[in-house]
Amino acid sequence: MTDDAQTLELFRFADREQGVTVRVACDAPVVMGEERYYAAEIALESDFVNGSARLYVSAGDLDEWERCLDALEAEEGAEWPPGGRSAWLTVIPEDPVEVTVHDSPSTQIAVRIPVDVTPGWLEENRLRLERVREAVARKPA
Repeated sequence: MTDDAQTLELFRFADREQGVTVRVACDAPVVMGEERYYAAEIALESDFVNGSARLYVSAGDLDEWERCLDALEAEEGAEWPPGGRSAWLTVIPEDPVEVTVHDSPSTQIAVRIPVDVTPGWLEENRLRLERVREAVARKPA
């Protein structure tokens, strides 16, 4: 996935050493039935491992991510996106926050990244979510 004006970060968990980011291509949705899906990528970076997994997200997935942020704020774990149709991640709000990236169900590969998040990380991720929502709302089907 390229970094351009139409590709936005949906969320980021990062410190100086490592991180996990999800970027969404907000242009050119793929329409399946009534739903629009946007190409996305879960990228992880650390001194130990760097990799990415592709997936598609819908407006319903964005709503689900908002519920995950609410759960994380309540110090509960979160799994996103739901359904097991593609790559996904789990987040455990401990100290440090543990983010596990799972590749597609067929490979069964998972990488856990502990991240010392900065104060305000929840608010920053809520702002990223709103920017993605605004960008996809401007795109016609």
